[in-house]
Parts: sequence; C-alpha cells; structure tokens
Amino acid sequence: MKNKNRLQARHYKFHIDWILTIILLIALVLYGYGTWKTGSANDFYTSAITSMTQSFKNFWYASFDPAGYITVDKPPVALWFMTISAKIFGVSNFSVVLPSVLFGIGSVYLMYRLIKPKFGTNAGRIAAFAMTITPIVVADSRTNNMDATLIYFLLLSLWMLQKAVDKKNIFWLMGSFALIGFSFNIKMLQAFMIVPAMLLFYWIASKTNWKKKVMHTVLAIISLVVLTLVWPLSVDMTSANNRPYEGGSEHNSVMELAFGYNGTQRLLGQTTGTGGTFKGIGNQKSKGNNNQANNNQPTPPNMSKNKQQKNNMKKIPNGNKLTGMQHGGAPGGGSGSIFNIGTAGPLRLFQSALGPQISWLLPFAIVGMIASYIVYADPRRKWHQINEKQKQIVLWTVWLVLVGGFFSVASFFHPYYTIMLAPAIAALSGIGLMGMLKALKIFNRKDIRFYFLPLAITVTTMLQAWYVSSYYSWLTILILVIGITASLGIIFIKSKKIMKKVIIAGLITIAIAPSFWSMTPTIAKTSDAIPSAGPDLLNSHGNQGGIGSGSVNNKLLKFLQKNQGNAKYLFATADSGTAAPYIIKTKKAVMAMGGFNGTDPAITLSKFKQLVKSGQIKYYLDGGKSGSTNSSIVNWIKKHGKKVSAKTYGGTSNSKNKQGHLGNKQKSGALNQMMSRKSSNYQMSGGPQNSSETLYDLSNIYK
Repeated sequence: MKNKNRLQARHYKFHIDWILTIILLIALVLYGYGTWKTGSANDFYTSAITSMTQSFKNFWYASFDPAGYITVDKPPVALWFMTISAKIFGVSNFSVVLPSVLFGIGSVYLMYRLIKPKFGTNAGRIAAFAMTITPIVVADSRTNNMDATLIYFLLLSLWMLQKAVDKKNIFWLMGSFALIGFSFNIKMLQAFMIVPAMLLFYWIASKTNWKKKVMHTVLAIISLVVLTLVWPLSVDMTSANNRPYEGGSEHNSVMELAFGYNGTQRLLGQTTGTGGTFKGIGNQKSKGNNNQANNNQPTPPNMSKNKQQKNNMKKIPNGNKLTGMQHGGAPGGGSGSIFNIGTAGPLRLFQSALGPQISWLLPFAIVGMIASYIVYADPRRKWHQINEKQKQIVLWTVWLVLVGGFFSVASFFHPYYTIMLAPAIAALSGIGLMGMLKALKIFNRKDIRFYFLPLAITVTTMLQAWYVSSYYSWLTILILVIGITASLGIIFIKSKKIMKKVIIAGLITIAIAPSFWSMTPTIAKTSDAIPSAGPDLLNSHGNQGGIGSGSVNNKLLKFLQKNQGNAKYLFATADSGTAAPYIIKTKKAVMAMGGFNGTDPAITLSKFKQLVKSGQIKYYLDGGKSGSTNSSIVNWIKKHGKKVSAKTYGGTSNSKNKQGHLGNKQKSGALNQMMSRKSSNYQMSGGPQNSSETLYDLSNIYK
C-alpha cells in the first residue's frame, strides 16, 4: 500500500499539464517574439542599463549616465535584473527586455498556481489564459519598464501568503510581506496597493488564535518595513557628493521621490518632475492655459483649425504613436491614447481610454465574482461564516476594488499602469467561470442564480462590441450575434450536450477580441516606452523611438567624439530625452542637467561653471527644450558660449528616425484636433519640442 502511494505521489509530482504548457508557449510568443528588432525600447531606462553595466556604483544607484551624475526616477531593482541580462548578452533591446518577458510568463504560471489548489485545474487554466491575453499585459511584458517585474513579485508574495495560511508558518508570512517591501524598490508605493487585501485575507483565513495573529502581523509588517527601507535609507544617508542626484525629486531624496512624485502626486495630480502642474493630465475635458509658451497644457480649443493643424504637424515627435487618438470620442482606445486616462469616476475603467487595454473581461469577472461567492457558500453556515473558497474570492475582490478605486479617481498615471488590475480580473474570471458553471448544474431555470453565466456573457459581449465598433463593424456584429445567441441558448436549450457546445461558443466569442488586441504589439514588433495595444499599432508601428527622439545626429556625434579630449562628459544637455540615445550608442557620459524632463534642480550655476572651468564639460547641446529649471545655466551658456556652426561638423539636422512611421488615420479630423494635446503632453514627459539643435562650445570661456 505504501509503495502504491509513493508511485502515485511520484506520478503527480512529474505530471505535466499540457494545456497549461500551451498557454505558457502562447505567452512566450506574445511577449517575446520580435523583441530583438525593436530599437532601444524605453531609451530612458536603456540608457540607465548601459550605465549600470559599467560600475557597481551606477548599478546600485540606478544611474542614468555613466558618470553617475543623476539617476532615473524609479528604484533600481527591476533595472538590476535587466542590467544582469545586459551584462551577459550585451546591451540590446533583446537583453533589456528579456527579464520582462520572463517575468510576464512567470506571472501567467503563478496565476495557475494560485487558483488551482482551491478551485481546480480548469479554473487555474482559465485564470492563466485570461492573464495571457490581457492586452496591456502583453504590451508591458515587451518593454523594459518595471510593471511586468512588479506584477510577478506581487503574485509571488500572494503565493507565499497562501503557503503561510495553509502551513500555519510564520516564516512564509514574513517572506510574503518582505517581498512586498522588495517590490517597493521596483516601483515604490504601487506595490503597497494590495497590502490591505493581504492583511484582510490573513486575518480571515488563518486558523490561529487572535493573539498569534497580532504577533504574526507585527512581524510581517516589520519584514515589510525593513525590506522597504534598506535601499532608500542607504541612499538618503549617503552624502550627496558620493552618489548621483536622485532623479525626479526636488531635494535629492529617495523618500521624497517615493511619497511625492511617485506617491501622492499620482493621486492628486503632478506638480514636480514634469515641468509644471498639470492635474488631470489626459482627462477628456482639458482646460486651456494662458501660459502656452511653457506647453504645460493642451492647445486652446479656440485656435483656428488651419493654424492648429499646421502647428500640430510641426510638433509631432519622431517615433511617436499618432493614430487612434480618440480623446473622449470613438471607443478604440488604441495605441495613440497613451496619455488619455478618461474622465475620473466609477465607470472610468470601462471608458474607451482605458478599457481596451485592460477591461475586456472585467464585466465577466465582476459577475463571476458575485456568482462564485454565492455558489460556493455553505448553506449550513451563517452568512458571515465564510469558507476557504469564499476567502480566496474576498482576497481577489479586495485587490480589484482597491486598485480599481485608485485608477477611478487618480489624476495622473499612464494607461499601462492598469496592468495592476490584470491578476485580479484573471483570477475572478477563472474562479467565476467555474462558479457559474456549477450554478447551471445545481440550480434550475426558476432560480435566479441559474442566469449568472448568460448574464456575464451578454454584458461582456456588449462592452467588447462597443470597443471594436470603431475599427471592425463586422467583428462588432459577430460578437453581438454569437454572444447573445449563446446566452439565449444557455437559457432555453435543455439538451446538456448542445448546451455545452453553446457555452463553449459563448466563451470563445468573448475571448476573440482581447486575443486579437493582445496580438497587435507582437505583430507590430513593438517595445514601447509607453506600452499599449490595439489595431493602431499595425498602422503606426508603435513608439519604437522611446521617451526621447530615439535618434542620434551622427555627424554631430563624430565631431563631439573627435573634440572631447579629456573632458568627462561628451556634452551636456537639458534633459534625458536628448541625452539617452547618445549614451546608448557611445556608452559615454552625457550630462542631462535637469534629469528626465529637464526640471530637476540637480546642479547649480556655480557648480556647472566649475565643471566648465576644469574642462570636464566642453560642449552644451541645446535641443530646443523650454521650461527647464536650469534656465540660469542655459542663459549663461548662451551668453558666454560660442555657437558651433553646423557646417563645422557637416550637417544641419538629426539623422532620420526610421521608427517614425505615420498611420493612415492621421488624416482624420479627430486626430488632427488632438495632435497638439498629444504633442504638449509628450513634451512634458521628456520628448523634444522641436528638431532644432544648437551646439555651444564652452571650452574657451575661461581662457
């Protein structure tokens, strides 16, 4: 008997779930295919990775430039993985994106492992598949942004939390919350969004007495705090003279960055790090700004159309996505809506700005959550005596409510941040489907609980049909006809065999559109600085140029390299967008005086003069960017520096950016009306305002 049990245990241990394997292979293709052909990804971070491979100091602080002058505006942990990859394979788009691809696939697997133990294999598979075909998950997993890495470690922390509850082991619990602290150093306060859900789950699911729960909770919080603060305090306690300036902060502090620019300002509206206050950036209702010279607000609506369109065409940054910019218009929400976050309110996640990136299965998940909580209830218990399955549902529901609530009211975030909702939607979709199928078996047509599944399919198909209506009318009709027909078939068909086929048809129908949307970044081979998914990518070929222009003036570069001499910096410039491509190409130090957008007070005029006097800086490249907080330095340069004629280095303009393709939809009226908003927002995020460049020679100022 013992030998038989051992054989069964061995068989189970080495059992391969082939359906899960296929799902993981799909994820591998969607997340990884073509990433070796997509330029520099987010060149702001690729520049940092290039610098971080050159010294441990740069590695530890996440220095943007090889000289260790200033950091990026995020913690270093995600970049550490990318730097290790770049160190092994060399700096390339493939190497810097590879960790995100692997973490994305790992998240799909963790979804399966989190759902299967309590709800069965099929629920785990559905959750994994739903995670795989969420469009923004695909887009994020193809970049060197931090989001795919963050999601993986948050899911890993939940897996450890479940182990802690099942095994009644304090070390699993402490490890779980320590991982949240670790995740803080991936993308700061965003990692803490699920902490209330974790605490609630532990208190309702743990089978220890309340005194032990209190003690365990305290130890868990201590673990979280320690792992959270180790890196930030090590930076803030280091003399500013011995480390780079903390990019994105006003006072050279990681803690300020975490709770300010990357914290409360995301909720209340940005006031630093981006060139001015622009509360509600991307909302459909944008107010005009009297100070148009600073480009901190969209172009006033009363500008004459011809003049506005002419100016819009001049302002378009190279390599930026231009199509599908439907602010408050058609429900495409495609690749052009990268700065549009809709209108704040309880239905924001369903609006066209965010919905096509994340919300395809949100109605299904919500109905499924309600259905499964009811169906899995134990009729022998009181309403407040919930069982293990219901406790799991509570965990994912609180995740969904907390994160969804934030995105519903927050004033500043990018649409791709909504990947934070993907695990909860995927989990509740898998759990909910199993619950709704169970309801069909145990309840008859006279019971309202019988109708959960047809309701879920109906509302989901209606939302999806609206999302695709501005692109493919035939697909809209197909989704509506099959979805509603399947829902009616579930209600009226009595044959179980036929009903099973109808259910499958309905489920396939609600998977078609999100699956296609998720394929678009892969088909277009994009690795965008501002990730998105949608048919527009197939026309515009994505934002492959990164945050900056994504281009290098090769003739200018040759001149600078020839004349650099013993200078520490190849040249200085106002912002990271101008500097990044040169750092990536040459691996040499370029000073981005004001960091990401030229607004960080990282250097004083007197300090800059010292660098010029000592010969560490010989040239300044003015990329035509205004609004820098270092205007006193720029004015000094323009007054005392000598303009270098373009004829000296044999060129007058940048080398062309091959990724700057324009989609056919540019010709639409809606696009032309919104170009100035996109251009203005792009400038605030680090892109150049125009293609003009002026080089100043500073080497003779003190001679």
